[in-house]
Amino acid sequence: VLPFGDQTIIGEKGINLSGGQKQRVQIARALYQDADIYLLDDPFSAVDAHTGSHIFKECLLGLLKTKTVIYITHQVEFLPDADLILVMKEGRITQSGKYNDILTSGTDFMELVGAHRAALSSVKSLERRPTFKISSITGEDTGSLSDFELEQEIENVDDRNGKLDETIVPKGQLVQDEEREKGSVGFKVFWKYITTAYGGALVPFLLLSQILTVVLQIASNYWMALATPVSATEEPVIGNLTLMVVYVSLAIGSSFATLGRTVLTVIAGYKTATMLFNQMHLSFIRAPMSFFDSTPSGRILNRASSDQSTVDTNISNLAWGFTYDMVQLLGTIAVMSQAAWQVFIVLIPVMAACIWFQRYYSASARKLARLTGICQAPVIQHFSETIYGSTTIRSFEQESRFNEMNMQLIDKYSQPKLYSASAMEWLNFRLDLLSFTIFAFCLIFLVSFPSSIVDPSIAGLAVTYAINLNAIQSDLIRFLCNLENKIISVERILQYTSIPSEAPLVIKDNQPDHSWPSFGEVHIQDLQVQYAPHLPLVLRGLKCTFTAGAKTGIVGRTGSGKSTLVKHFSELLNLPQDKY
Repeated sequence: VLPFGDQTIIGEKGINLSGGQKQRVQIARALYQDADIYLLDDPFSAVDAHTGSHIFKECLLGLLKTKTVIYITHQVEFLPDADLILVMKEGRITQSGKYNDILTSGTDFMELVGAHRAALSSVKSLERRPTFKISSITGEDTGSLSDFELEQEIENVDDRNGKLDETIVPKGQLVQDEEREKGSVGFKVFWKYITTAYGGALVPFLLLSQILTVVLQIASNYWMALATPVSATEEPVIGNLTLMVVYVSLAIGSSFATLGRTVLTVIAGYKTATMLFNQMHLSFIRAPMSFFDSTPSGRILNRASSDQSTVDTNISNLAWGFTYDMVQLLGTIAVMSQAAWQVFIVLIPVMAACIWFQRYYSASARKLARLTGICQAPVIQHFSETIYGSTTIRSFEQESRFNEMNMQLIDKYSQPKLYSASAMEWLNFRLDLLSFTIFAFCLIFLVSFPSSIVDPSIAGLAVTYAINLNAIQSDLIRFLCNLENKIISVERILQYTSIPSEAPLVIKDNQPDHSWPSFGEVHIQDLQVQYAPHLPLVLRGLKCTFTAGAKTGIVGRTGSGKSTLVKHFSELLNLPQDKY
């Protein structure tokens, strides 16, 4: 039942356990506590008689033989071994004593025992037939069986199933480790993000607005440099009115281009984030139950909260900020090349060094960003489970253990974030150093050249842009690195938009006739069920028939597959190999 013993992951709130298995886990948890007094409230209600008898003998009469045990039960077969029995009726204790004493001394306990015996006898004599076939269970026709033979045959079938269970080699846990991509983020992720909103129709307009903004800004600065006289003794080439009209026009045009760029960025970012969330939400709604059995809620909450928040607020600004800085860098290089083209002697190798630093940094930053996302889910999961089970945690005095576990998970989550911040500072230091090198080289060239070679106004403009080059180059690399780190959130969301969907509610090409069902008989042939491909089969080649109009009872020991069979009838399990 539990292939890894007490190390088996049973899922959130024991989602992949039956009622009897949950009850046995609860009893085992109480035994691990090694308390002096045990209070068990109807501990055998969800298990079959054989399992209940085994638990009673091994636990209450064995492991707890030296402990004080108070157990509440209506199953009188466990009462003869009790040292003291209290019989309650209408909120009062009507009898107390040992089994044999109160059995003969009063009527209330005799009524309880008599009702229990009457129920057993009524079940045995409910429908006594001369023949009974269990071919639907075993696949073999057993013919006519007496009660004793029928009981022996069922026990033999149960033994054979039990031996089959014992031969199963556990292949893995139901709840697997969270998947993590390796290497660089694929181009498909970037392309998916760009084309999600309106099929990428806004991208050309965004690029155009970016280029217009930078071109108009450079044009306004260039205009001022040309129109301003070098000294106070020289006459201005352009009149003041013309100077102001052209400059204001260029500034207004640049403002409108900036406004358009901002509006388009907001629209594209909002639409993309909304569509990605809707796709992920629809994928959750149409996901099979096996996905929720094997996926803790913390992972889902992490995708829908932290990753979605990154897509909502960060990625669009980073993407278009990177594009804007790229256009600005090209414009700055164009301006500087007119005043001192010699600066390219240093600029080209410095840019190559920047790209090398960026690639060196990104390899580690991507892994750290993915680790940060993966390490955050256990924190959310542990926090929600702790709140849900706070009563049980306090009852077993496990507050310190859960606090320590919470601190360990937070430490594991903080480590990649600390390393990521440290790596960014490592990159910033080197980018600033390279930027200052370019600025110093450019300044030396411009100062050393005579005014006859370089126009002083253009030289001043080049120095101004050289100062900005410092920040533009660093911001460009930072935007690129941050974009590569944050785009992992899109990658993680896309993982959950491609969850295999359950069968559609209506299959138009395979609809039954309007007269269906005319005869309510169900045949199942070779039904094989497993909760995941890496897990063993729960139902193995089941063949049975549900007769029309008959009341069919599905019985078996705890963990035998009753709930799994019912789940399959309700289409909570999607199986390609079943036949009806």
